[in-house]
Amino acid sequence: MRTTIHLPDDLLARAKRAAIDSNRTLTAVIEESLRAALSKKRGRAVARLDLPTFGKGGLQPGVDLDDGAALLDVLEGPDAAD
Repeated sequence: MRTTIHLPDDLLARAKRAAIDSNRTLTAVIEESLRAALSKKRGRAVARLDLPTFGKGGLQPGVDLDDGAALLDVLEGPDAAD
């Protein structure tokens, strides 16, 4: 569907630069941005969080970052008081 929108010059310039930098059309950049903004309003946006790991191999075997109780057991160690 075609429509006309009025954007501030600086915002349009930034959108055009984003399109060029990502090798996409201006329409695709505006569509993606609008979808993201609307999904955040509905509370459906999911933020991606990359947690850094240090040392060799990343996480220890058996560590599940989604299981808070098990993670606490690993962090406190076997000598933790109950």
